[in-house]
Amino acid sequence: MKKILLTLLLASPLAWAEQDHANMHDHSHEGHLHDTMVDGKNLDVSAERFDTFMEGLADVNVAIVSVKGMVCDFCARGIEKTFTRDKSVQKIDVDLDNGKVMIAYSKTKEINFKEIEKQILSNGQNMSDLQVLEI
Repeated sequence: MKKILLTLLLASPLAWAEQDHANMHDHSHEGHLHDTMVDGKNLDVSAERFDTFMEGLADVNVAIVSVKGMVCDFCARGIEKTFTRDKSVQKIDVDLDNGKVMIAYSKTKEINFKEIEKQILSNGQNMSDLQVLEI
């Protein structure tokens, strides 16, 4: 039985939820706990894009960053380049159209709101939200 532990990191206290994935053979996102966070907030990431991003990943922490000011491909590539310099980053996906960045970190990396915010700001954008999924 595989369990996924979701953690929502904001300035507020941590929120926890568990989902049993024993019956999730096709890794379908529809009707999945990831659609809505435990506080009722939508994850705001395309289910198809999330599933594609997660292919081949296991035992990772995924940061889902909402970014304001990311308006062109140059902005997106700058963010991608900044995060790939970090050796604990296993995969990154920048969704320019929706202002989302998904970053898969190794489990040993502690995801830090201020650190990610600083990296986003160094590229000329602002971070408005951070959600973390422990998988």
